[in-house]
Amino acid sequence: MPLKRYGVLKGRAIDRRLGQGESPHYQVHIVDEDTDYRIAVNVKSQQSPSELEYLVDDAFQHPVTAGLLDLPLGFTLLERKPNGLALDFIRGNLFDRNRMRPLPFNVPGPDNDLNEVIDHYIQRVMADESALLYAFGERWGPEEIKDKIFGFKPGNGIHDIHMNQANSAQFQKDDGVWQDGAMLIHFPAQNQWVAVFLKFQSQGWHSDDITGHRIEPTPQPTEPQGIVRIVAALVNPIGPAPEKETVTLLNTSPQTVDLAGWTIANKAKQKHPLSGTLPPGEVKVVTLPQTVQLGNQGGIITLLNREGLKVDGVAYTKEQAQREGWTVVF
Repeated sequence: MPLKRYGVLKGRAIDRRLGQGESPHYQVHIVDEDTDYRIAVNVKSQQSPSELEYLVDDAFQHPVTAGLLDLPLGFTLLERKPNGLALDFIRGNLFDRNRMRPLPFNVPGPDNDLNEVIDHYIQRVMADESALLYAFGERWGPEEIKDKIFGFKPGNGIHDIHMNQANSAQFQKDDGVWQDGAMLIHFPAQNQWVAVFLKFQSQGWHSDDITGHRIEPTPQPTEPQGIVRIVAALVNPIGPAPEKETVTLLNTSPQTVDLAGWTIANKAKQKHPLSGTLPPGEVKVVTLPQTVQLGNQGGIITLLNREGLKVDGVAYTKEQAQREGWTVVF
């Protein structure tokens, strides 16, 4: 079954501990106006290979950040659905998966392991009174015991700060869609968002839209990711409605791609079917109908193949969409 209490914790970081031991977690002490919390971040996998895949985006731009600013301090339960604040590594177009890299949690020397990568940004949060940390995952507590790491009472916290779908059979019970964990950090003085995304190497990159269970492209070993890329979109054309919004596709492969059965989906998961072929190295500009519009308040665009598997996905912010007549380049 999916996570029981999925949501986001918004607060200020005041202390931390590096991950160590048999099941290491990087620990952060978070406070809101009157409550203490601990967030426990996995930095090593129980399954082989033990190194987690990670991505830190220190110039993170995504429409989800606008909604986070209005949240109160403390924990907020989130609805697991699109068009909200819930995260989904596959469906939410949060980052390019090809940028993720495996990294050990503890290696001799400075700045070369996952503990130190995370610690760099947590130290920045702790040194900046205006900075806020948003931890996505599953809530535990309040507990009638002291926290085992930082000693506050009652115990409260967030864990599962990582991808929570497409798991191996051992952890399939935790699968679900729109319930992925992550850390987003806002530094207002620099107008900067930093995102930390973590994934176990045993997890896949395609999952069922209902259960979140892992699925594989068929026939093997076909992997659709990145064959065709979304390279640009005109999301706010000049002139009154109905506007002619477009999405530009690029075939990165050496073969002609048959687009029959493929679709382009917007943030609301409305889909526009494609047709025809796309020769290698060439682009195709797709004009979207009024039934599949791209919002001017920020949004996501996803390309799916005939099996319904994600081929590519991008996101754009409200600020990017406000430039009337300008094409957003991804």
